[in-house]
Parts: sequence; structure tokens; C-alpha cells
Amino acid sequence: MTGKADFTEEEWKDVLQGPPTAGMIVAMAQRGGSFRETLSMAKVYGEARKEHGESELLDEIASTKPEVDRTRYHSVEELQQHGLQHLRDTVGLLERKTTLEEMDEYRRFVLTLAQRVAEAHKEGGERVSEAESTAIAEIAEALGTSAPDPAGS
Repeated sequence: MTGKADFTEEEWKDVLQGPPTAGMIVAMAQRGGSFRETLSMAKVYGEARKEHGESELLDEIASTKPEVDRTRYHSVEELQQHGLQHLRDTVGLLERKTTLEEMDEYRRFVLTLAQRVAEAHKEGGERVSEAESTAIAEIAEALGTSAPDPAGS
């Protein structure tokens, strides 16, 4: 099993930043609801902690507080561009250091977080806005997978 000890300090920081970065990409895709969306990120981490023991990698990720550096990006476009590249880079790192199962678990965790952020605040009466759906699809592509079916969530 892969865990924090298998990464350098900088690599681990990158792994930890992936999920909240994806959450912020979705939160910023549509204006409004940032408090609820941020709270939903924390809930996903809490739920992952309850499933402790199934994956050392996810256990260690979920045991940290999701932190987002809100000063790192100066615009929504910069967040999206650099955030998606960060996810692609993190996937490359994880593919070199983890098992296929752990990689799939990481992808699932990030996409679950992104979906829950999108669902945290209704925009125009929609559970998930078109902009949020597009952001989730872009995150899935950066992760090297496909977006979950919103009807199945």
C-alpha cells in the first residue's frame, strides 16, 4: 500500500492539493454558494475518514484538512488552467508511485468531491449547473477518466 512516506514533501503537498483544487474549479465555475460548496468539501473528507482502512493513500489524504490557497490564482481562468494542469501532473506522479486500484480510488475521491461541491448550491433551480457539469468533465479528463453520470449520483 502506498502512503505519505512514499512521496517527497513537495510531491505529497501536490497530492494533497489535488482534491481541493478540483473542488475550487467547480465552485468557481458558477457564482454563488461558496460557503456551502466549501462545507461540502469538508464533508467529503469526513465521509472518507469513516471508511478508514480501505486505502492507506486515501486515509492519509482524508486525515488532512482540505486547504485551498485562495491567493495562488488571480482569476477563475487561471485557477482552471493551472488547476487542471496540477491534476494532470498529480495523476502522472500517482501513476508512477501507486497501484491501479489506488489510482482509481484517488480519481473517484476527487470526482466525488467535485460532484458534491456542484450539488451544494442550486443555481437557477438546477442541482448542477451547465458550467459546473463542464468543469467536472474537464476535471475527469485531467484525471484520465470520464465524469460520473449525474443521474447516478
